[in-house]
Amino acid sequence: MASATPSLIPEKTSTVAHLFAGKPQAFGPRGAPSSIIKTAHNTINIVKDGAIEDEQGNKKLHGGPYMALHQYAQESYDKLQSNFPDAQPSCLLGTIGENISAPYMNDQNVYIGDCYSFGEVVLKVVSPRAPCSKINQRYGQKKIDSFIAEHNLTGWYYSVENDGCINVGDDVILLSRQSDAISIEQIWQLRKLMKIENRIQDHEAWLALANRAFDDPSLAPPWQADMHRVAKKLTRFL
Repeated sequence: MASATPSLIPEKTSTVAHLFAGKPQAFGPRGAPSSIIKTAHNTINIVKDGAIEDEQGNKKLHGGPYMALHQYAQESYDKLQSNFPDAQPSCLLGTIGENISAPYMNDQNVYIGDCYSFGEVVLKVVSPRAPCSKINQRYGQKKIDSFIAEHNLTGWYYSVENDGCINVGDDVILLSRQSDAISIEQIWQLRKLMKIENRIQDHEAWLALANRAFDDPSLAPPWQADMHRVAKKLTRFL
């Protein structure tokens, strides 16, 4: 089972390259309020529910203590640009709606429960970010959200452990990682199993992973519920 006991391994992971925040504005064909369009900031001020400079257009789906800040892997933009060349002029760092951009961190090497310091701020990784159709509208391309989901390029959400200011140029230091941690990519792969109707290859291994994820207290509660549903589904194959 996923352990809540962290391994204390403080080490520099990255450096904050960019920070982004935005206010709700009419967006998309229906003009619904959205904050996916963000502007660059040198500093953002962090409280429990996120950055003071950042607001959410739909507070039911974004923001709050389990979706306080979003980070997207820089290298994922390269994959999007390669596969959607018509979107290249607009598919730039910060345009998918993230708050934090830092090199070397991605969906494979960031894990649920990771605690990172960003200057004086401490953030905990709590879930992937499920892609939505606003990403397609942002780039004027169909099925980018589906590509992100298929290729596990979601990025991740943080909860706030210690508030304060994050500045461009701050060191990103991994403070702790759970001894049996599950990566963002693995959690998203598990989530996708809910939509598969046929027998799943290596279902026993996936079941064990789903149960570990369900028992992980660092995983955001809605995602724990998803992992429980995945585990119940996989149990039918035993």
